[in-house]
Formats: sequence, structure tokens, C-alpha cells
Amino acid sequence: MPAASQQPQAQAIEASTFSDSLPPEAQPALLTKVETLLDRAHFSPGVIDGRPGVNLHNALAAYAEAHGLASDGTLTAQLFNALSSADKVPITQDYTVTADDEKGPFIGHVPSDFRALAKFKHLGYRDVVQELAEKFHMSEALLRGLNPNANFRTAGTSIVAVRPGNGDLRGPIARVEVNKSTNQVSAFDNAGTLIAVFPATVGSTERPAPSGRWAVKFVTFNPKYIYNPKRLTFGHKSKRVLTIAPGPNNPVGTTWIELTKPTYGIHGAPDPELVGKTASHGCVRLTNWDAAALGHAVKKGTPVLFVGQTNKK
Repeated sequence: MPAASQQPQAQAIEASTFSDSLPPEAQPALLTKVETLLDRAHFSPGVIDGRPGVNLHNALAAYAEAHGLASDGTLTAQLFNALSSADKVPITQDYTVTADDEKGPFIGHVPSDFRALAKFKHLGYRDVVQELAEKFHMSEALLRGLNPNANFRTAGTSIVAVRPGNGDLRGPIARVEVNKSTNQVSAFDNAGTLIAVFPATVGSTERPAPSGRWAVKFVTFNPKYIYNPKRLTFGHKSKRVLTIAPGPNNPVGTTWIELTKPTYGIHGAPDPELVGKTASHGCVRLTNWDAAALGHAVKKGTPVLFVGQTNKK
């Protein structure tokens, strides 16, 4: 079994346990542990940030339902014990920043104007912190908080990180369900067993996601993004078609799952902390790592069902 980090901030996470009277200063360590366990169990909380929120609430509710436990999305002793007893692998690890991590090229500020984005040859990470945070499914704030004195820009630096899931959904996906009411994407196997749940941004009142049954048309990793002003009505306006280069800061992230519904897809996102919390423009937005996990597990023809009603945002 891999070793846990021995740094004090990591040991606080490893030692954390559920209590009805947990002091506020101990809650981030506990929630970091719970989010990491959920991530590894394929009930994704989205970004691991050590904070309460709607994505964590929904992930806990889905995990409880799938395992026959009573929960409305609130962490309970029973739910914590189920998560921690099913996965004994340490939550934390020591990681040494490598020369490859530092290689980049990094692009600094990411413009919101598609016309400016179209000038880049590759939409890489802003900096090494964004790259490492995505590698470990963490928020940049949590990564910095666990390593307040680290020089992330120097190869050989040792940092504390969580040990996230590897993205392997263990088997083929028989169907995908996009729930517009709960802002979640669920994956089921041939027996109808729920094997993965991801937080998602699903459409908006202005541009609602579709309803009904569709299917996967194809999957593209590291996709380009085409802005066509005749088909898209959002963003800074351009009178011409724009081709935006691939990369983690591409508007659709690092994975595009094309659906048989024209112009719609399930895709990644350059801003994982906003997934499930802000409206999209009709497509289904996941974190880059969740979109990649789903993209590797589906195939052409996999059914995709849209259910529920779009929440107003």
C-alpha cells in the first residue's frame, strides 16, 4: 500500500473522523478526506476543495442511495464509515514537482473573448499550479493551502497532495443519464447498476439542454473548438468563424463527447470550480478529469437520456 504524507497538514486529513460536534477548524480536513473517497469511488464531488457545497451534497446523496444508506446529502457517521471502510488507501501523498511539470508552455491569463483565444496555438495551463491542481482533482486554493511555503515553480519541490481516483470506470457503460434537475451525469452498466456519478452544468433557462433519448456519436480528446456566429449566440461576438486550439483551457476542455442531437455534447471545462454552479449554453459541462473518465468508457451508440427539468440560473 502506498504511504501517506507525514506532513502535519496531511496527517490531520488522515486522522480526521466524523463527529456531530466537529469544531470549524477541523471541518476542512474531514471534508477533504470525504471528497477524495467519493472521487475514488466514482461519486465525484467535482473539485476537491475541503468545503461544503452543492456538488458534495449531491455526491453524498447519490452514494447513499446507491449503497442503501439513509441520507439526504448530509454527511452522517454511517455514511462516513461506509466510505472509509471501503477504501483503506491513504488519502494524501508526497509529490515531487518534476521537470515535465515545469515544462509548460504556460499561457498566463486566459482571455474570455473568443477572438483573443483564437490567436493561441495551444491553450495550455495558466501556470504550474493550475496544472498540478487538475492532476490531483484539487482546487488551487486547497493545493496552496496545504503547501503554504512551497515554490511550485521549481522542479524537485516536495508538496502534499491528495491521492485521487485514476479515472477507470471499470467496465463498459450501457447508458448515460443527464439529470437536468440535480445537475448530475450518471453512468450505468449492462445490469443497470449505477457505477459513476459526476456533477455537471446542464444548460440554462435561456438555452435549455435537450430532452429525450439521444446517443454518443463520437468522442474526441484534446478537441479544437469552433465558434460559428451563425449557430452560437453567446460570448463576445465575432462576424467570422473562429477555430480555438486544443488544451485544458479550451472552452470545452480536454474531452468532447459528441451527441446525435446536433450541436450538443458532453465536455470538459477550463474552470472546474464552476461546474454544477453556473449555467452553460445548452451542452453538458463536467470537470476535465470527469469528462475524460466518461469519454474513455462510452462508445459510439451509447444511449444518453436527458431527464428532469432545467434549474433556473
